[in-house]
Amino acid sequence: MALTRSAALLALACAAALAMAPAALAQKPAKKKEKSAPAPEVLYAGRPDALRFADDLAARRGLDREWVRQAIGQARFLPQVPRLMLPAPQGAPKNWAAYRARFVEPVRIRAGVRFWNEHAATLARAEREYGVPAEIIAGILGVETLYGQHMGSFRVMDALATLAFDFPAAHPRAAERQAFFQGELEQLLSLADRTGTDPFALRGSYAGAMGLGQFMPSSWVRWAVDFDGDGRIDLFQSPADAIGSVANYFQAHGWVPGLPTHYALAFDETRLRLPELLAPDILPTFDAAGMEARGARPLPAEGAATAPEAAGPLALIELQNGGAPATYVAGTRNFYVVTRYNWSSYYAMAVIDLGREVAAAR
Repeated sequence: MALTRSAALLALACAAALAMAPAALAQKPAKKKEKSAPAPEVLYAGRPDALRFADDLAARRGLDREWVRQAIGQARFLPQVPRLMLPAPQGAPKNWAAYRARFVEPVRIRAGVRFWNEHAATLARAEREYGVPAEIIAGILGVETLYGQHMGSFRVMDALATLAFDFPAAHPRAAERQAFFQGELEQLLSLADRTGTDPFALRGSYAGAMGLGQFMPSSWVRWAVDFDGDGRIDLFQSPADAIGSVANYFQAHGWVPGLPTHYALAFDETRLRLPELLAPDILPTFDAAGMEARGARPLPAEGAATAPEAAGPLALIELQNGGAPATYVAGTRNFYVVTRYNWSSYYAMAVIDLGREVAAAR
């Protein structure tokens, strides 16, 4: 079909445009999404307050000043660590059943059985020498690191320096906690100096805890023991040292051999004075008769050698279950000792339950 002159000109223009399109596209390739540059590494060598701390530490501990300055100066600020130290937002109800399920579960129980079978003789010796049941030691190591499988990947020097010099001011006990971590940094460097250890070789949690039992440096110094007798303490590679150290920790904090950790309760709703019983929190305060007079009667524990009447002071332990009714037990002095490892009744109960489940599974 013949085209008019104007139509022919329009067709030629369109053809020219189409012919030029690939060239134009080739000249303007699509822009690739640029990767954001990693945040610059911040070392504490540039912080006068950190270096003053180093000088003071070296003088007090009799350490080489330049070595301490270099160690603290080469520590890196970890921006994620201060955020991890902030308390959980208010308003979310605690849930013991959900918390328990994180730790008392098949994978951890099977790992606990393997660990106990492999180190049965060492656990039995620790129980004989320190009076702490093997199931409590197994519960601690299972909850803390899944028997050494998850000991933490943070450089302990970086974590402790961050918390010593940049603890979050928004924390309700910021000054107290920052002082604690400054003490832990001091203990780490003193320990490294005494043992000839490179402090930057140590890996642990974001809070600076180390080894199978997640000992803070001060706990390592005070309570870690050479339980395998090889002349050195190694809480990373020696399960025996970890077992003996956990047992020694509990004995040092007042563990009473043969005393149950807790008793079940029967409530008399007509005279229950719950706020009064909960007022001391987890601190053992009432004897069995005193608890019963306030409407909570401790029940004898199956297989326990100590009856509630002879157990000494007790505490009403409340474990909230979200919107469901709370779980209550009467905690003994031994329950309180477990909370010295981690100041939480939920943690303590998870340790106790995991240890029992591992023992039963064997």
